[in-house]
Amino acid sequence: MSHLKITGRRRLSGTVRASGSKNAALPMMAVAILADGPLRLEGVPRLDDVRTLVDLLGALGVEATHEPDDTLRLETVDPKPTRADDELLRRMRAGFCVLGPLVARRGAAVVSLPGGCAIGDRPVDLHLAGLAALGADITIEHGYVVARAGRLTGAAIHLAGPRGPTVTGTANVLSAAVLARGETTITGAAVEPEIVDLGQLLLAMGAKIEGLGTPTLRVTGVDRLSGATHRVIPDRIEAATLLLAAAITRDSIAVTGVVPGHLGEVLAKLATAGSALEIGPDWVRIAAGGAVRPVDITAEPYPGVPTDIQAQWMAMLSLADGRSTVRDRVFPGRFMHVAELNRLGARIEHADGTAVVTGVSRLTGATVTATDLRASAALVLAGLAAEGETVVRHLEHLDRGYQRLDEKLNRLGAEMERCDDD
Repeated sequence: MSHLKITGRRRLSGTVRASGSKNAALPMMAVAILADGPLRLEGVPRLDDVRTLVDLLGALGVEATHEPDDTLRLETVDPKPTRADDELLRRMRAGFCVLGPLVARRGAAVVSLPGGCAIGDRPVDLHLAGLAALGADITIEHGYVVARAGRLTGAAIHLAGPRGPTVTGTANVLSAAVLARGETTITGAAVEPEIVDLGQLLLAMGAKIEGLGTPTLRVTGVDRLSGATHRVIPDRIEAATLLLAAAITRDSIAVTGVVPGHLGEVLAKLATAGSALEIGPDWVRIAAGGAVRPVDITAEPYPGVPTDIQAQWMAMLSLADGRSTVRDRVFPGRFMHVAELNRLGARIEHADGTAVVTGVSRLTGATVTATDLRASAALVLAGLAAEGETVVRHLEHLDRGYQRLDEKLNRLGAEMERCDDD
């Protein structure tokens, strides 16, 4: 394992390009199981989660080849395996997205209940209910989902739970429904850009889907899906993290290779907090001089502020001139970063899915521990603004979801050094 040494209060300036979306690429990789030919995904970020899923798919008979320009070629060479590797699945939740494709294409799946970041309760009941509605026989045996099916049959499925639509559940059910006999109607579907992008890939493979980007999807099953070439959308979470890095240091940068429309509520909140923004067709420039203004943030399903940048917002608001409230309606237990931010001098209290952030005049460097992927990014942002040296431990969390975030920030003027643990 390694840690990151950050010398704070360095000026950031320049231009940085966002990588391809992790949250879009992972379910796309899983649907290679469905294809009768090679799948070429362009713009796949080089992340630990991607490498883990490559290994997982390899054990399921899907061969992966890295081509130039971050293109990943996936092709099934052995269609027989149906049991996903338990250890690999425990490393990340997105590996659970192989369940729907395995059931739809190979008629069986044995997949352990998902792991990933410790950010609160994330049940998969809606995934399983949706697949069962399509005709899969599903049981839970010793912590594993065991699914069997002949040809799936279209059905009416509802995927919204008490905290909103399930994103990975929508990916799983949609990826199965495209090969089901007849028509499937999915209501309460997730509308996140990553789901729309997955749907666009499935369309390129020959699927028949209507309603992408709306809560109601209508799927007409087809007998087979071909290979395809598709470019993954930019990572809106990474783009937002980079913009918040400039906001917390009160500096000016430009982030290119983005879809500004995917960042609508984030950009609106940044403006409310005192940042000046210029927006182009595929870039955003932020100039964040002056004091941070307090702003209330509620993490919600798209098009709201994503839960995946709730922690980064909290880091930035810890230096606001006043009191802010941060709520998370997607994962109300996602507040393990609070104690670590307070270690740097922040004043944050939280209870029952709500944090009250009282801004302080300065943060001071300390040794902190990343508890999950997005918490690690929040600690990096806080370290950028803190006086002195901050050490962020357990960088394996950061590397799961960011393609060398430290290198990108260093190119903008940050001073960070990646070190091996003693």
